[in-house]
Amino acid sequence: MLIDTHCHLDAAEFAQDRKAVIARAGTAGVGAIIVPATDAGNFETVRQLANSFKGGAYALGIHPICVPHSHEQDLEHLESCVQTCLDDPRFVGIGEIGLDFFLPELKEEAMREKQEHFYRAQLDLALRYGLPVILHVRRSQDLLLKHLRQQPTIGGMAHAFHGSRQQARMFIDMGFALGMGGAMTFPRALQIRRLAEQLPLRDLVLETDAPDIPPAWLGGPGKPKPRNEPAELQKIAQTLAELRGVSREDIVFATAQNAKRVLPRLAGQA
Repeated sequence: MLIDTHCHLDAAEFAQDRKAVIARAGTAGVGAIIVPATDAGNFETVRQLANSFKGGAYALGIHPICVPHSHEQDLEHLESCVQTCLDDPRFVGIGEIGLDFFLPELKEEAMREKQEHFYRAQLDLALRYGLPVILHVRRSQDLLLKHLRQQPTIGGMAHAFHGSRQQARMFIDMGFALGMGGAMTFPRALQIRRLAEQLPLRDLVLETDAPDIPPAWLGGPGKPKPRNEPAELQKIAQTLAELRGVSREDIVFATAQNAKRVLPRLAGQA
């Protein structure tokens, strides 16, 4: 069974055909889809959505891109929601959280500090409740790792990982699996493809990040940005299988087991 470990199924891009998207995913062999929250305004949305279909699961957290318009009360609301959702077997962890130093408005010193504050607060929350985290990692690997070293028992997933082999090993050594998705399907993505090929298979999970990060076959130069969706995970798994020289069935089985290991509450759903 395929597990899409990161899909923003609540996004507006799916508003017109969300049920059809879920159905296509099932037909493609995707048996579980994890929907991470992004800010306090969609905690309830992702909870309800994940509970509306077989194989749905969710995480709660404040995304670094949402930090500029977030407040301390949102962190308090997050903890309250986490407490409420601990009895929900579809709730699997804290996410999507992390640091983003790619967007210009997030690189200013004051906003970097605010991002770090929200990241630390959410790591503390995960530690208090014994939950794994789903990390947003964009041009921020070393600083993410610095804070994780202070709380090395959390673990979880590093979503859409794009770092060095040394950084990859550091995340893995702290109990994280690395998310492999659409970016891996581009022949020129040499660094990501090397990691996908050479790192131990037990440290990799599959994801789409739908509707974002569409795989190579969905678009090309001069074409409008296509919408990604969970059904594409089948061909993403095939790409990983080809890179590693193993069967797609081996990839499907191993990555599903890896997802259940780093997100233990998922085992009851998938």
